[in-house]
Amino acid sequence: MDKRFKDQVVMITGAASGFGKMAAERFAAEGAKLGLSDISGDALQEVAEALRGTGAEVVADTVDVSNAEQVATHATNIATAFGTINVGINNAGIGHDLAPLHLIPVEDFDKNYAVNARGVFLCMQQQLPHMLKAGQGVILNVASAAGLVGSGHLSAYSAAKHAVVGLTKAAADEYARKNIRVNALCPSFAITPMVEEMALQVGARSGASREQALGTITSRIPMGRVAQPEEIVQAMLWACAPENSFMTGQSIALDGGLTAI
Repeated sequence: MDKRFKDQVVMITGAASGFGKMAAERFAAEGAKLGLSDISGDALQEVAEALRGTGAEVVADTVDVSNAEQVATHATNIATAFGTINVGINNAGIGHDLAPLHLIPVEDFDKNYAVNARGVFLCMQQQLPHMLKAGQGVILNVASAAGLVGSGHLSAYSAAKHAVVGLTKAAADEYARKNIRVNALCPSFAITPMVEEMALQVGARSGASREQALGTITSRIPMGRVAQPEEIVQAMLWACAPENSFMTGQSIALDGGLTAI
């Protein structure tokens, strides 16, 4: 079978766990060379070593995506090793404790913007020059269904993810004529460490089990369940695939129908 990303250089942030880790595995299986980063350095190196064991070529750096210098150094390391960056998956993100807006600490608001929005902006700034030089490229920003609709008790997170959608649309408009596609992926709840932590919070407050807490979290989703990570990651590959060449500026909701109601 032909490998869709053979010899393509794919930069993935937040690659130590969740969507980012699985995306790294899937892109590697499709022939990509990988530039991986995460703030959790030890976990990232475990992922990188496992991928190298399969034959993948990997650059892995501990990076706080809200730090411009660290992001720039990581991008330079990728380009030094592989020559360019063809695909950017800007996936790193954080949440915050569930709370009504008037009780969310301003520090949580600032941190969500720093990682979830500024981090995407900084990564795109490093990825785009390589794509402009090559005359083509693909960027996929991982936003959230909370970036498309209001998300009660997650207002700081929701605001930052709305910013990611705005950055995506603006960049798509700017760079479409340069043959660079920019899209956003907007999942709702999936079985990831962030959602598991949310379930723990809900359960702790109500005395509910993990399954009951997940049921509470997903009660607004018409499909009545959370997503499996594979359901999100397959869309990442599709959105970035060479055959998907006419889609840009889109915010793709993978949400079990949440944003349809």
